[in-house]
Amino acid sequence: MAALLLVMTGMAGCAGTATAGGGGAGGDKVTLSLVAYSTPQAAYEALIKAFQATPEGKNVTFTQSYGGSGDQSRAVASGLTADIVAFSLEPDITRLVSAKLVPEDWNADATKGMVTDSVVVIATRKGNPKGIKSWDDLVKPGIQVITPNPFASGGARWNLLAGYGAKSGKGTDKAAGLAYVEALLRNVPVQDTSARASLQTFVGGKGDAILAYENEAIFAQQHGQALDYLIPDATILIENPIAVTTKSEHPTEAKAFLAFLHSAQGQKIFADNGYRPVGQAVDPAKFPTPSGLFTIKDLGGWSTVNKEFFDPANGSVAAIEQRLGVSTASGGGTPSPSGK
Repeated sequence: MAALLLVMTGMAGCAGTATAGGGGAGGDKVTLSLVAYSTPQAAYEALIKAFQATPEGKNVTFTQSYGGSGDQSRAVASGLTADIVAFSLEPDITRLVSAKLVPEDWNADATKGMVTDSVVVIATRKGNPKGIKSWDDLVKPGIQVITPNPFASGGARWNLLAGYGAKSGKGTDKAAGLAYVEALLRNVPVQDTSARASLQTFVGGKGDAILAYENEAIFAQQHGQALDYLIPDATILIENPIAVTTKSEHPTEAKAFLAFLHSAQGQKIFADNGYRPVGQAVDPAKFPTPSGLFTIKDLGGWSTVNKEFFDPANGSVAAIEQRLGVSTASGGGTPSPSGK
């Protein structure tokens, strides 16, 4: 656990760090700025190194910034320099489309703008001492569940929508789904501002279970953390978008990097880091498909979901958080007042 915390501490909040390029002969050196959500940092470090070993990447260096998906998107909208933006969920890209910082056709490629997939899983302490096996177990009295604040973290939105969709019959019984979300959030002792910060909280000893990306659970296991995880029968497919910005001074190199990410080599590196590949076959032994897998489209799509659930003034999840005394402002993350 101490080793994993040391790794995470070195990785978290890593804004503006540079990665040296190969410096091969021919062509000018180019620096690309990657602004991304928190969880894929290790994957991007490996991907950048591999890209720099290619002819297209030999003269390319990178600066990197990682944080909660919503916070990162808002930072770019407010002026943070970015050549490439990689976020947890589509609305964090479309915010930049509205600001004319990402082109309208950003999702016109074969994978509709997505670079990785994942699913929401339930992770527990090694051996699962509390016997947590389903969504229902997470709302039992005395169970502490770790998940981030949905008004800062894209991962948190995926987590809550997974539980909502599972308990509402993919949105057919909204009242049941929202009642479940409220019961779940009452069992959350602290809401961090990103998925990676929540994982740090969990490996630091707080909580009986954590809702997380499948890749986050795999990451923790790869770094020696003693945890187990299960894929619920009903869970949501996480789809992670990426785009080159309109303000990029080096669009050719930025697009070359995106092409590398979608290549067989790039997708293998993502898979080695726990992400489900897009645009190619997925190993069913490593990444099984749950019987009740559903997508954001099954819940009405992001425009509907964001308005109904996550609008800070009128959204149903915002109302739940406000009843619990938790911030719904950008960059939320205040602890639950329950003290659980």
